[in-house]
Amino acid sequence: MFALVDCNNFYASCERVFQPQWEGKPIVILSNNDGCVIARSNEAKALGIPMGAPAFQYQSFFKEKKIKVFSSNYPLYGDMSSRVMSILDQYTPNIEIYSIDEAFLQFKGFDLFNLEAEGRRMRKQVRRWTGIPVSVGMAPSKALAKIANKIAKKYDVKTGGVYCIDTEEKKIKALKWTAIGDVWGIGRQHRKRLEAIGVTNAWEFTLLPDDWIRKQMSILGLRLKKDLQGIPSIQLEEIQSPKKGIATTRSFEGTLTSFPDLEERVSTFASSCAEKMRKQGSSCTALLVFVRSDPHKKGAIPYRNSCVLSLPYATNSSIMLSKYAVTGLRKIFKEGIHYKKAGVMIMGLVPTASRQLPLFEGKEIKHLAVMQALDRIHQRFGPHRIKLANQDLERTWKMKQKHLSQRFTTEISEIITVK
Repeated sequence: MFALVDCNNFYASCERVFQPQWEGKPIVILSNNDGCVIARSNEAKALGIPMGAPAFQYQSFFKEKKIKVFSSNYPLYGDMSSRVMSILDQYTPNIEIYSIDEAFLQFKGFDLFNLEAEGRRMRKQVRRWTGIPVSVGMAPSKALAKIANKIAKKYDVKTGGVYCIDTEEKKIKALKWTAIGDVWGIGRQHRKRLEAIGVTNAWEFTLLPDDWIRKQMSILGLRLKKDLQGIPSIQLEEIQSPKKGIATTRSFEGTLTSFPDLEERVSTFASSCAEKMRKQGSSCTALLVFVRSDPHKKGAIPYRNSCVLSLPYATNSSIMLSKYAVTGLRKIFKEGIHYKKAGVMIMGLVPTASRQLPLFEGKEIKHLAVMQALDRIHQRFGPHRIKLANQDLERTWKMKQKHLSQRFTTEISEIITVK
């Protein structure tokens, strides 16, 4: 059996753990630079606030409806996620952390256990130890566990937040209840194609011929069908695969107009990408630099551009990537533009252990030792302790965060105070 454990309204729940006065009241969480709504409590959803709503357009609505607004607090959310996952890890060694607020668990050898009772114990323990409410869906496969979780969450009062698809009757009922567009793995294009032939729910999808599914949706679609039938075909991914592309992009608090200011930002973004690569043991063979003007600034010249540079050899050196990123920036920089956003994307990732080093270029070998020392220092003393010469030693990525809560669990100076 599989279980999907999903934290309910995770970002909002994290804020409520340390500020319980907002329990039962509408809450919204804003994206970077307080741009748009990325998370809502059930109370905020009931008031009709859509996902992605621009914050500046809803300011008066927030005040009128007394909606509490929070800036996104990722250090807090990341730490709370880690605490939840460490509790789930106690129930089975077979766990896949699917996202910051979701995890799949596989129960092997639990035939004599009452798994629904285990799910309720799990839910109770997570709530008691972290304050985060979760929903638990259990089924013979991952795709069915996803559906079970939706049922547990939607009918929370009836199910108690836990639902187990453990009979054929429950499976058929759940599949008929699930619209085809809500099936895990069915995207917009596949939904349109399926609806065009009269398939409106998950049950009807499982009745389609294997040959048709394989032809129209490849082997992945066929695996999904088997999974929905209760035949485990989508396996647990216990080891996270290395990312195939890494990017660091930021919108600035204001706008930047000078090349030195943009150069500092782009160099910092490139260094961040390099550090992420080293953590997963990868190197890259190309990078992309892009810039964008402020589309909302009246009278400003609209401008966006990007530049791709191929590297002479695969590298994860912050020094090399910063050098090439700044070279790309020079090619696309224009005077008189009010720049609002920039970013660096690295591509062509290869395993560092199997990359081919340059025969007549000794810099990469020297950089390797420097990067290893740099990573050790940052690991011991914290990030951004040592920077490249073209980076601002004092500056960090300062974002617009007018509604930021404290980092209650990761910063000693911001822990909760009991009076």
